[in-house]
Amino acid sequence: MRLFLQIITTLVIVAYPLAVYFGLQYLPPGYIALLLCVLLLTRMIVTKQQVRAMVLPLIVGVGLTGASFIAKRNDWLLYYPVVINLSLLSLFSYSLVHELSMIERLARIKEPDLPDSAIEYLHTITKLWCGLFVVNGAIAAYTAIATTIEMWTLYNGLIAYVLIGMLLSGEWIYRKFWLKKHD
Repeated sequence: MRLFLQIITTLVIVAYPLAVYFGLQYLPPGYIALLLCVLLLTRMIVTKQQVRAMVLPLIVGVGLTGASFIAKRNDWLLYYPVVINLSLLSLFSYSLVHELSMIERLARIKEPDLPDSAIEYLHTITKLWCGLFVVNGAIAAYTAIATTIEMWTLYNGLIAYVLIGMLLSGEWIYRKFWLKKHD
């Protein structure tokens, strides 16, 4: 049952923009906010977040969707991608001034004994992710404030994921060359 709930809540979080779009079109006011709040709470409880720092975006999401439901302000749901990008930017940038950068922390889960030469590289990749969160968050804010729900859904439900995928795949390809050079 736990795995099933993890899969469902992951799919809903990834499909958040589509859920908001269709929820605002077909559900009575407030229902989509309540439903998303319950799903985010479920996600937080079920996953027990393997990376503790990553619980912050879920807490922020629960707060935003809960407040949206209580205030009867469905438009607040459009700001979820903004606050997620801001919370991830906060986590990643905070990690840059402490012992381990976020990407190094994530890398050490798979490979605890990283070579010293990888530390600066992982620090730089963390900065690159911070840049993506700034750009992505700014565009998400613009789509929430100044565009249609269709444009908001297109950017936050597709284009933002394409940008994330491009960064992930580009970094993965570059890392292969970097590792050959530094081995």
